[in-house]
Amino acid sequence: MDSNLQKIIDLRVEKTIKALEKNCMKGYYVKSQAELLSLIDSLISGDKLITAGGSMTLNETGVIQHLHDKYDGIFADRADCSCPEEIGEVYRKAFISNTYFASTNAVTENGELYNIDGNGNRVSAMIFGPEQVILVVGTNKIVPDLEAAKTRLQKIACPANTARLDCDTPCKVVGECQNCHSPARICCSYVTLAQQRKKDRIKVIFVKGNYGY
Repeated sequence: MDSNLQKIIDLRVEKTIKALEKNCMKGYYVKSQAELLSLIDSLISGDKLITAGGSMTLNETGVIQHLHDKYDGIFADRADCSCPEEIGEVYRKAFISNTYFASTNAVTENGELYNIDGNGNRVSAMIFGPEQVILVVGTNKIVPDLEAAKTRLQKIACPANTARLDCDTPCKVVGECQNCHSPARICCSYVTLAQQRKKDRIKVIFVKGNYGY
């Protein structure tokens, strides 16, 4: 990437981290996978139970594989489940875990996290339960404000996820939200996290580059 453009992106990240911290959420910025995984290890040292929500970003950055490799027996992954009942149990374990990993659909320069969820397990765990929530976020997910966050989800994140999951929804066909009532709809819960009561419970790690949807 052109160095001048990268400088502008770095300034946006810095601005967003300052806004997150005003909202009692901790921000970090890493520029390599090695730096990301080293930071994660320092944040989850001593954990007895680690869980995670579904996330392309966590897979693309190597976080999920790292948790499997280094925290076997501590990391409960729903991908390892063999039936819906086991998946449900892992969903519930998230609420008593030391650390819950996820990404966010968008983060505004005002320090707000905006997410849409289907089952609601991911946004529920962000809101309440785990001792800490670590969100791994590509710099491509920073947007100016909540209106831009909604547009990003309607035109990028949600259609891309329905294509990935092969959902029978109009957005998979036309490429943007149609506000449908399909049984396969994944846009069921709209959640804005504006501030935390427990300071630094939510930690947002920005990773240099484009990750996830």
